[in-house]
Amino acid sequence: MATATLGGTVIAQSDDTKIVEGNHYFPPDSVSGELFTTTDHHTHCPWKGDASYYTIEVDGVKHENAAWFYPDPKADAAHIKDHVAFYPVVSVTT
Repeated sequence: MATATLGGTVIAQSDDTKIVEGNHYFPPDSVSGELFTTTDHHTHCPWKGDASYYTIEVDGVKHENAAWFYPDPKADAAHIKDHVAFYPVVSVTT
């Protein structure tokens, strides 16, 4: 079971994460959606495609662009479509 925590709050938990480039990608239904807000930030990965980002708010503290996901990944990354990964501000344990 992989668990993602931020400020002592569990924000995602799953026994079905996908590990890509050392990052756990959590299925969309395993994250606490009420804590996540999409942002206008986007980046590009040559093999995964264009990433979109979430700001995560826990206990009134906003962590801008602390999580990302691929809403329309390239074919080689189709298995992580809409799965959520986190920057190191979020602790992921297994």
